[in-house]
Amino acid sequence: MATLDQVRKLALALPEVTEQDHQGMSSFRVRGKIFATVPDHDHVRIMVDEPEILAAVAGHPAWCGELYWGRRLACVVVEFGSATRELLRELLTEAWLRKAPTSLARDLPPPRSHRG
Repeated sequence: MATLDQVRKLALALPEVTEQDHQGMSSFRVRGKIFATVPDHDHVRIMVDEPEILAAVAGHPAWCGELYWGRRLACVVVEFGSATRELLRELLTEAWLRKAPTSLARDLPPPRSHRG
């Protein structure tokens, strides 16, 4: 279970991330490119690739949903109060990697192991 403050910390922990307003909602950006938005106090929209969106929704249908912009599957919407921090970290990192320049992305430290 995560809070909005925890989502914010996860996103801002990634290199060169800033938080800015985007049409009345918070957005997280790397070098000006949006990779996640917060449309309300319960959800975060994370802009990962279509296979990751479908996998998140299939694996966690109670708190992940698809969001289309027109006919394009654009992002996964996560109810962060129900989601694990690990899933949020993974999705935010994947979305960041999609938008970050290669020179910045290659310097990202490897993810911590979640094995028990």
